[in-house]
Amino acid sequence: MNKEIEENAELESEYHTLFKKVQKEKYIKKGNKYKKIEACTKYRIFIDTFGEKEKGLHKIFNELWSSNKNDYLEIRINSRGGYVNEGAQFWNLINNKFNKRCTTYLDNCGFSMGALLFSMGHKRVITERSELMYHDYSGAVWGKAGEQKAQFEHTSKHIRKFFKDVILDKKFLTKKEFKQMCIGEDFWMGPKELCERGIATHILVNGKEITAKKYLKSLKSTK
Repeated sequence: MNKEIEENAELESEYHTLFKKVQKEKYIKKGNKYKKIEACTKYRIFIDTFGEKEKGLHKIFNELWSSNKNDYLEIRINSRGGYVNEGAQFWNLINNKFNKRCTTYLDNCGFSMGALLFSMGHKRVITERSELMYHDYSGAVWGKAGEQKAQFEHTSKHIRKFFKDVILDKKFLTKKEFKQMCIGEDFWMGPKELCERGIATHILVNGKEITAKKYLKSLKSTK
């Protein structure tokens, strides 16, 4: 593999693709002074279904866990959901390796686990075509009766805590709404509501990225 390919490599799994681009150290002139921009790697991963069965995500996660403190992660989501376990791996990665350096993009739809992943970003960007849906998890248990009961109780407690960390603690849903979600209600949202709730921090409009607050203000001025 030559140097150019190494610096702009890609890794594919069954449903996701990771690209990386190395940015070398450089200096930018500001007035009479120069500002140093540290070398870093910018990772971009495209997310589809959370349902890796064949290749798994070992190579992709190994690459991301091997990143440096100056590196950035961009996650682009067009996903109808899937395995919670896979999404939880991203939660661990974002919070322990890319803390404050992860931007999520809702390129089109983010439903179920796709919605949770979008919510994990420190900067969260949507488009005017974006749609999101929160709902409770689906699952199954097996084994002897006592084992089924223990498995259900543990899984329910564990996953609900994960959902609480991602959704409720950030106040993307109210406590009442979160309880409703946990008993089966789905919450569907479009661009306006995503901005109003603070789930989206920015939105792309006609090729320009603006803040959610500015977007909502523009909607009021056009009424």
